[in-house]
Amino acid sequence: VQLQASGGGLVQAGGSLRLSCVGSGIIFGLNTVGWYRQAPGKQRELVAEIRGGGSTNYADFVKGRFTISRDNFKNIVYLQMNSLKPEDTAIYYCTVRRQWGQGTLVTVSS
Repeated sequence: VQLQASGGGLVQAGGSLRLSCVGSGIIFGLNTVGWYRQAPGKQRELVAEIRGGGSTNYADFVKGRFTISRDNFKNIVYLQMNSLKPEDTAIYYCTVRRQWGQGTLVTVSS
């Protein structure tokens, strides 16, 4: 299993980014794929996840701002992040079946 996360960058507060997680060696549509994040000095925390059947789960701190989705044909899971806040600054990781991608850095300036 290989996971490749991308789409991070520097954005001003209130802006948007879309993260992508490309999977190989595993079918996302048959598994739960999650996005986690880890800010400096903090523990890694769940942001959102999408299950094989398509149901989703979000952390309270991103509800209404972030949307997780999946492209079954391309085997990509996206995380659309809107209304970004400085406290969203972190490295964002995608994960499936305890495998982790390398992470992509999101920095939100105030």
